[in-house]
Amino acid sequence: MRKNDVLHSGEPGETWKLVDLIHSNELSFLMEAHDALSAAVAARSGFRGLWASGLSISSSLGFRDANEASWTQIADAVERMADVTSIPILVDGDSGFGNFNNARLVALKLLQRGAAGVCIEDKVFPKTNSFVGDRHHLADVTEFCGRLAAIKDAVPDQAFVLVARTEALIAGHSQDEALARAHAYADAGADAILIHSRKSSAEEILAFAGAWQNRRPLVIVPTKYHRTPVSEYRDASISTVIWANHSMRAAVAAMRAVCGRILREESIAGIEPDVATLDEVFGLLGYDELAVAEDRYLPAAPDPRTGSPARPRPYPDAERWR
Repeated sequence: MRKNDVLHSGEPGETWKLVDLIHSNELSFLMEAHDALSAAVAARSGFRGLWASGLSISSSLGFRDANEASWTQIADAVERMADVTSIPILVDGDSGFGNFNNARLVALKLLQRGAAGVCIEDKVFPKTNSFVGDRHHLADVTEFCGRLAAIKDAVPDQAFVLVARTEALIAGHSQDEALARAHAYADAGADAILIHSRKSSAEEILAFAGAWQNRRPLVIVPTKYHRTPVSEYRDASISTVIWANHSMRAAVAAMRAVCGRILREESIAGIEPDVATLDEVFGLLGYDELAVAEDRYLPAAPDPRTGSPARPRPYPDAERWR
């Protein structure tokens, strides 16, 4: 039994598969998570899917988003997320952590750890975060298509979603180059295409969407063009929006504010109304289930009034082993 079998009962609504979200006629949203707690919060908030962000997981581990965290560390974080929630997880697989062999191994291991899909970007290894500097070297198209094909062959499960992410616009290439790459990746077996941009306007993303003509579901990450109304994405027939790093950034801002106040005030009295209660934390992680299980599986507690030892609680199957 996985831990999420007893922890996800508080999540609202129906559990969707990632493949259904990606192919839904309605615009879908994936919320960033970087550990079990952020995954539980997003699920309880009502999100139907998660984005296991490479930037956020790396940051939570104290690494830079430049392939400093190993793929096994990413997989470990994904497993913890899958343990505490039932909603699907799309994993930021960077560039696959190497060539076709690394990429297919990573995808297979992520599936085994509970991921519902992986997103691979067309950069060389090691990669650099899309919003840092200008050294964004793209992979050869044919070589990258080999990575995608290897993943599809290694993970034939039709419910496991392979998203091919092109960084052509990030690297300063043209719309034509981005489109050519996206078509090649679709031919290689990608289930969806993620088009990325570092501009503050969604103009080039919407132009790409218009030219793409919905050949495969289109995924976007509006971190930089965050002022664009969501209605424009719906009008452009975009499939999925990823809110890519906001739980991690919210945590940084909240921790900074709380640490600063405690240091200045030399007290925690003032911040108590502004932080989560311990009961809320316990509720997120299923402490109520543990209490029920203790009553079922542990001997009864001693009587606090008399100190008398508890009588063993009868267990229904115990007699048949005598």
